[in-house]
Amino acid sequence: MKDAPTYWDYLGLDRLLDLQGGLEHDESGMLVDELHFIVVHQTYELWFKLTLRCLRIARDALGAPRVAEETIPTVVHHLRRVTSILRLAVHQMEVMETLTPQGFLDFRDKLVPASGFQSFQMRELEILLGIEDAERVRYGGVDPVQHIEASAHDTPAGRLAKGRMSEVRQERTFLACLDDWLYRTPIQGSSPGDPDDEEAVSSFLTAYQERMAEARDASWKRLHQTLEVKDAEGMRRRFDDLAAQSRQFLEAHDVPEAERARRRRIRAAALFIESYRELPLLSWPRLLLDLVVEVEEGIVLFRHRHARMVERTIGRRVGTGGSGGVDYLDQTGKYRVFRDLWAIRTVLLPRSRVPELENADFYGFEH
Repeated sequence: MKDAPTYWDYLGLDRLLDLQGGLEHDESGMLVDELHFIVVHQTYELWFKLTLRCLRIARDALGAPRVAEETIPTVVHHLRRVTSILRLAVHQMEVMETLTPQGFLDFRDKLVPASGFQSFQMRELEILLGIEDAERVRYGGVDPVQHIEASAHDTPAGRLAKGRMSEVRQERTFLACLDDWLYRTPIQGSSPGDPDDEEAVSSFLTAYQERMAEARDASWKRLHQTLEVKDAEGMRRRFDDLAAQSRQFLEAHDVPEAERARRRRIRAAALFIESYRELPLLSWPRLLLDLVVEVEEGIVLFRHRHARMVERTIGRRVGTGGSGGVDYLDQTGKYRVFRDLWAIRTVLLPRSRVPELENADFYGFEH
């Protein structure tokens, strides 16, 4: 059929397959190892593009003034796609590692001072998730975002990089929208703005901490009775220290007083969802929280795998962009955006010990 669409036209293969020519824009005389390097990194950038799109859809859904229950499966769908992409990104390192150290050295000097440090989509991903400027790892005192903005030449790619950095810094983060959604979560059937909502939250947290104390004492007794504890006082002190840290976290004493009530309710909501995750009304929210943690875990694993791949290929050399190379990459592996969701794991109780659910009918639970 005349002018019927074709596979190659739909995918723009003529343009796509003409983008691997490197700085010379000609791959005819290029080493196959350099072609390999370019293809792998271009593929990563395409996956980053899709990841950013999915995260923005999920963020916008959570950031709405009111999030309908039927919206949560859509958020879950997009987060699940992101986790799948991240798993693939980790496994893709196996392809990258078919590049030998000597094979990379044959063309590495051509890259200087270009570096993966300049991946503006990776920086965009960090900012979109919620990493703050003060938390971002620097090398030689250089902030990665400022470095991208300063090194962006007046070329199409340079203007794109600079524009994207400027735009994403004006957006709401995924973390901020997640916090908004958690803040509105009904706790024991009570929502913000309801009469006695603060009392409902306090009652839940108080009951929870009482059960935590019971569980902690039971654990201590089991350890003391079954193990030959040489430093009983020291072990008991560790239990007490953990109890103090848990109280500080649940009561939000680690944040400024002006923010304390809001942060306390956000943490209580996450704890409530995790504790009563089998209730019909909480089944999708708990899956959403699971996937948020899985997304961050995927990014941490990607960073770790990337660092090990780089160490395997170039050892402890200075990076092509002047960074500390592997040392810098290892530092970025310490990033955590969703700290509250990670911390909740420390205070969770077994189902047999969670406080009794109030207003059970609200959550679709028949008893």
